[in-house]
Amino acid sequence: MPFAPSFPVMLRTEDGVRIDAAHTPSVRTDVGIVVAHGFTGSWRERTARRIVHVLSGYGGVVAFDFRGHGRSGGETTVGDLEILDVEAAVRHARVIGYSRIAVVGFSMGASVAVRHAGLRGGVDAVVAVSGPARWYYRGTKPMRQVHWAIERPLGRWAARVAKRTRIARGRWDPIPMPPHEAAGLISPTPLLIVHGDADAFFPLDHPRQLYAGAKEPKELWIEPGYGHAEAAATPELVRRIGKWISSNFS
Repeated sequence: MPFAPSFPVMLRTEDGVRIDAAHTPSVRTDVGIVVAHGFTGSWRERTARRIVHVLSGYGGVVAFDFRGHGRSGGETTVGDLEILDVEAAVRHARVIGYSRIAVVGFSMGASVAVRHAGLRGGVDAVVAVSGPARWYYRGTKPMRQVHWAIERPLGRWAARVAKRTRIARGRWDPIPMPPHEAAGLISPTPLLIVHGDADAFFPLDHPRQLYAGAKEPKELWIEPGYGHAEAAATPELVRRIGKWISSNFS
């Protein structure tokens, strides 16, 4: 089945970074859904496009590549300045006519969606899928590999060559507010936290810490057998997320 047609657009962040994005219109013209991918991901990947296709049944979708990813400019700061990228996508969604905006983030994109909603606001619903609650987690093999890619010159080179992901050197200064603290600033905007019990990156204490840090209205879905982020997200799960968004915009 072909994907819904998308129209490429180039955005620019407040700090001047070019952001490669695409708009997928919907029959529902009042709701805009911003989709934020995971680390080393891209809106152009088939898994991301499949998610956009399903969500376009619930609203127009603006998907984009974070800074340092794919065809976007700059370098990734792995969750810090990326809130400016989400802000650019949300601003574009408003400019093209969507009156109510939901942000749906996956993995790193989930942490950015939560931080953006808590620190910048201006959105009407937030969905965090497979996201971390705190920084510097190394408790699983995949996350130790992620930290190797971020912190070591050889790892940054491998990410650039294999994944077209350009990672900024150096440490955060200052350390950004962690997602579980930012979650407490989102209310009264509704927050949905989605996590799989088969997630190889972040165990279930992460979504539970996010949920504990958030205020009402909030929901936590622990999905049996669900792995991590976009690659494991079934159309059924994405449709349920779309229905949750619609239920908050009815």
